Amino acid sequence: MQKYILLIGLSLVTLVGGFNLSAKTEDMQSKATQSETVKQNEHLTINLNTAKAEQIAEVLTGVGLKKAQAIVNYRDAHGDFKKVEDVALVKGIGIATLAKNQSRILLK
Repeated sequence: MQKYILLIGLSLVTLVGGFNLSAKTEDMQSKATQSETVKQNEHLTINLNTAKAEQIAEVLTGVGLKKAQAIVNYRDAHGDFKKVEDVALVKGIGIATLAKNQSRILLK
């Protein structure tokens, strides 16, 4: 009888441990997928001379829709950006924002 109780107890420990391991594995896979998404987004580029505000906000780090619209408004009022540094002339866009997004910004 004690052997059966021990066997049932070990089976339960294995079963519960297996579910816990499965949950940890799913969590690790989810984090890996999120990491891949971030890596893919790091390679996105955008042409600030032709893009819409929604597109700019989606691609540039630290730029929401309000700042993206300011970029478009500045471009419409002053013409195309000639240098990436010119984007810093837009109110709300600073050197730090440009530094974060240097590899994403195109001017064509």
